[in-house]
Amino acid sequence: MPAKSKLGQNFLRDQSAIARIAAALGNLSDQSVLEIGPGEGAITKSLMERARHVTAIEVDHELAIRLKAFFPADKLTVVEQDVLQFDFAAAAAEAGHKLAIAGNLPYYITSPILMRLAENRASLDRAVLMVQREVADRIVAEPGSRDYGLLSVMVQMNGPVERLFTLPPGAFSPPPEVHSTVFRWRFAPRFAELGVREDSFLKFAKQAFAQKRKTLANNLRAAGFEPATVQAAFAEAGISPQARAEALALPELTKLHAYIENKEAATHEAKRPPE
Repeated sequence: MPAKSKLGQNFLRDQSAIARIAAALGNLSDQSVLEIGPGEGAITKSLMERARHVTAIEVDHELAIRLKAFFPADKLTVVEQDVLQFDFAAAAAEAGHKLAIAGNLPYYITSPILMRLAENRASLDRAVLMVQREVADRIVAEPGSRDYGLLSVMVQMNGPVERLFTLPPGAFSPPPEVHSTVFRWRFAPRFAELGVREDSFLKFAKQAFAQKRKTLANNLRAAGFEPATVQAAFAEAGISPQARAEALALPELTKLHAYIENKEAATHEAKRPPE
């Protein structure tokens, strides 16, 4: 079946890579697996050989019909739906355990899918995902590297990631114009551990990385934080006021955020008129 470019379809043909993706999820003998974008079912088949059951989310109607016809219904459930609308919590409840995820993610909606998975981390155990190599570089980047940024922070705050292997365009049909990287993500959110609220910290992270060429202090002042508050928070956190956001590890970023949030709350409280 011809791939549809508008859906970002590039079907994996490398049998060795297919086996490695399924194996990277570990022991699946008593688990249900969720596959995002199964396409023609190359990875699906390998997952079915390892897992108790596979649920495949496929938005392409023709491919969904083909998958249902080709694979037995007792081993594969095909959900014809946009993954951004899928109910992960319900799927995990039906399975009776947190889900393992596999997927060759369409490049044009990779970030929204990653954020959707992060939002549903309570229902997920681990994921092995294939994305564009440049995106994977940003996901697994360490502080101080060129690729470390908002995507790195948003993903890594939801659990550790590791690069597994990279594939050339020739491993796919049709060949994409880029290399693809497979990475593993274990869902273990760090917000409580690092003492921050998810919503306020992610807002802060977006402000911190707003312009990577600027210092973090300048980005925060541009976002509307009081200069005195920013200066005091840097001093208390032991961070140089000349530091850029990409130089700070998660504990440093969250520490700085907590100082600023606490100082703003104290300032707001002090300005309240007495009752």
